[in-house]
Amino acid sequence: MKEENQTSTKPFFILGFGGRQELQILLFICFLLIYLVTLIGNLLIVTIVCSNTHLHRPMYFFLTNLSCIDIICPTIVFPKMLVSFFLGGTYVSHSKCLLQMYGFNGVVSTELNILVVMALDRYVAICNPLLYLRIMNKNLCVSLAAGAWLVGLLDAIPHTVLISKLSFCGSHTINHFFCDATALLRLSCTSTQSIETLTYVLGPIVAIVPCGLIAASYMSIISSILKIQSTEGRQKAFSTCVSHLTVVISYYGSLCFTYMRPASAYSEYNNKYMSLSYIAVTPLCNPIIYSLKNTEFKKAMRKSMNIDKMLNLKYVCLIFYGQNS
Repeated sequence: MKEENQTSTKPFFILGFGGRQELQILLFICFLLIYLVTLIGNLLIVTIVCSNTHLHRPMYFFLTNLSCIDIICPTIVFPKMLVSFFLGGTYVSHSKCLLQMYGFNGVVSTELNILVVMALDRYVAICNPLLYLRIMNKNLCVSLAAGAWLVGLLDAIPHTVLISKLSFCGSHTINHFFCDATALLRLSCTSTQSIETLTYVLGPIVAIVPCGLIAASYMSIISSILKIQSTEGRQKAFSTCVSHLTVVISYYGSLCFTYMRPASAYSEYNNKYMSLSYIAVTPLCNPIIYSLKNTEFKKAMRKSMNIDKMLNLKYVCLIFYGQNS
């Protein structure tokens, strides 16, 4: 029993991506740039929404929550991963590995919930526009956002508790770039049946139910849009949903492709690289998607960053130098 406790608390070695030193340096630069751009892009959304009073509406309130998640998620993973590029891997204690796994799973679950809340907001805005401000009042918005965070963070607890009770008496090398739950389970020398059962029970609630709610919302939204008489009205209604729908498809698609595959098709190597799609790519692309597709947000961004003044100054300078050349 004493030996089992010692092996269960032995530090894990996170293998990372491996490869030659030249490749490690290149990967470090690439992922550092991705991380910095992700932080800047999402912080920019939060700053612009907070500093522009006309954006203090439910749609943008939920967008700031999504941006906060897209800041937290890579921050849980990237710092340790960046260090591993110089060390050829990195050690992490048993407790810190569990903490990272809990934080990551909790944030992923929270993002799924926030996407549902955003779909609900678009449903009310398009299907019940006259009652929108009355229904989506400040108290309800705060409650929905707080509920999404609370449910997401609570959802990650059972898996973390059960995994903490496993014994790892063999290899402690995690073939991943962070403490992924699936990779950890493959190292366990004790039965993981209870965790697999819990996954089968909670899986539909955590993933399929939110996906179903989003699908039902958009079926109603599309039905309402098709009833709009004017082409301009239909385009305007659809434009308010296209950004969110793009994010939903990319996020759910990457998660499903990574985790909802048959066991026979599982590969630690492929799983490690496919995880980048929702850890690195999605948080990086979300600010771009919302800033490019949302005209109102683009105007607020131009105003906040004084882009119009900068362009006017550049235009004046070109005229001045043109006349004196």
